[in-house]
Amino acid sequence: MNYVIIRHKIAGFGKWKPIYDAHASARAAAGLKEERLLRNVDNPNEVVLLFSAQDLNKAKEFAGSDDLRQKMQQAGVLDKPDVWFLKD
Repeated sequence: MNYVIIRHKIAGFGKWKPIYDAHASARAAAGLKEERLLRNVDNPNEVVLLFSAQDLNKAKEFAGSDDLRQKMQQAGVLDKPDVWFLKD
């Protein structure tokens, strides 16, 4: 199985979450399935996402896409996300 983990800081969860949810079809088209959405206990505006990925090459392509970059800016992502592509 393939996985992708993403960690980033956001301006506010209330702004970020609806934009994230509205982008679900793009994630699905890239073969990503959300397994977990986690928030840092000490900083609820730090988000960690775990996805299963059908194809790591498609996942990498999506992670580097202009579409995703624009959505993250719109949603209030404050830093460059940490992204890990993993296999078990």
